[in-house]
Amino acid sequence: MQSTLEMKNITIEFPGVKALNQVHFSTKTGKIQALIGANGAGKSTLMKVLSGAYNHYTGEIVLDGESLNIRSPKDAQDAGIQIVYQEVDTVLIPNLTVAENIMLMDTVHHMGKKQWMNWKTLHQKAAQILAEMNITLSTKKLVSELSLAEKQMILIARAVSNRCKYLILDEPTAPLSHTETTELFRIARELKRQNVGIIFISHRLPEIFEICDEITVMRNGEFVVKENISETTQNQVVEHMLGQKLEEQFPKKITRIGNTVLEVKGLSDKSKIKDLHLQVNSGEIVGVAGLVGAGKTELCKALFGSEKLTGGEVHLNGVKLTLKSPYDAVKNGMALVPEERRKEGILVLESVESNLTAANLGGFTNVFSFLNRKKEKETAKQFISRLGIKTPSEETKVQNLSGGNQQKVAIGKWLVADADVYIFDEPTKGVDVGAKKDIFELITELASRGKSIIYASSELSEIMGITDRVYVLYDGQSVKELETNQTNEEELLFYSTGGR
Repeated sequence: MQSTLEMKNITIEFPGVKALNQVHFSTKTGKIQALIGANGAGKSTLMKVLSGAYNHYTGEIVLDGESLNIRSPKDAQDAGIQIVYQEVDTVLIPNLTVAENIMLMDTVHHMGKKQWMNWKTLHQKAAQILAEMNITLSTKKLVSELSLAEKQMILIARAVSNRCKYLILDEPTAPLSHTETTELFRIARELKRQNVGIIFISHRLPEIFEICDEITVMRNGEFVVKENISETTQNQVVEHMLGQKLEEQFPKKITRIGNTVLEVKGLSDKSKIKDLHLQVNSGEIVGVAGLVGAGKTELCKALFGSEKLTGGEVHLNGVKLTLKSPYDAVKNGMALVPEERRKEGILVLESVESNLTAANLGGFTNVFSFLNRKKEKETAKQFISRLGIKTPSEETKVQNLSGGNQQKVAIGKWLVADADVYIFDEPTKGVDVGAKKDIFELITELASRGKSIIYASSELSEIMGITDRVYVLYDGQSVKELETNQTNEEELLFYSTGGR
């Protein structure tokens, strides 16, 4: 029997900002419903209300005509509502097995007399759930040994083990390869067949149009529209998200490419990179293309001194560098905007102001090493305006900003520091179309100022749209170098998948 879930007039405020304003949302079991909006639109906040993470909201949540009082995660779980967050490692216990993690919330039901654990029953139950989802995975394997995609499957299996009626997937495909995404979609369709309702949050419109039945669009903390996927288009959805027509996403480049600035010869590390060669000229945006796991992140970290090298040389302006740590890279004018921005790119518990000046504190201290707060504040305000960072103030903690604005802060700190070589690793991951356009314009502006740019991405359309030249990585090696204006996405994909 089909069940209906409704959220009515949901409003929630945080210091300095109204995150949700009278939002309506509804979905049913046996449907895959997309929830989409620009960064800061309120979609994740709405789902945190539904899953019990936020309890200070006003409004009403109704399940099959009966009002629910969801004020904690347990309240949501008791109602059959589960959420799988993007940061899977924060909710799994790595030194426990697959079975123990799946059955974690239901362990008490699998204890025998005297509170001894009935391990055989626990593993049987976990194996049965995995089998029903057609997942081939040993229940005795430690979670620490699993891939990111497999960890997601474990969280989904945990939700199913708790008689889940509605499953919220928050940016589930962001870290996954194409093959892993296909497997996730297979499981989502299987759960839909079993009459589970799935709420699918994503910025990737092609995926939404492939997997979802309906779509709800939010903007600036408010409900905009709900439509059937079959009755709308990707362009219409983007216009709903932004409140205006989307102009050309990639800015026109008018850049004079100069001499070689960065040259890499035979680079190897202890894990992935093997005998890799590349060079970047001044004013040039060089793409590093490849699928998830090709070695793009390892290359970026190796160039920034955070991966130990086992061979090769890195030359900057003709001078051989010794890169033993990120300190060496920064000292020589290199900057990295990492893929995992919350872990490695920003200080989430610090203010926007502190983050923007973090990479250049020497420029804000006097001869006695005291921080010039006035200068720091003025500079932060200047870059908040220049980058279009949406924040209540420069003193707001970065953890309270949307993903796109966090990414602008991660980029902004290096603009304050003024590097010569900028390395961008998946810079638009989890970022909406509007913020993507802003980031593309920032990168193009850096190139026009003569900076050298490395743009690493598995989004081949972005590689085609913004770069001048591209190296294709496969299994840690550069297998092809191409002029961007003389290739296409099909050729990039061919080499990315090991084609010769």
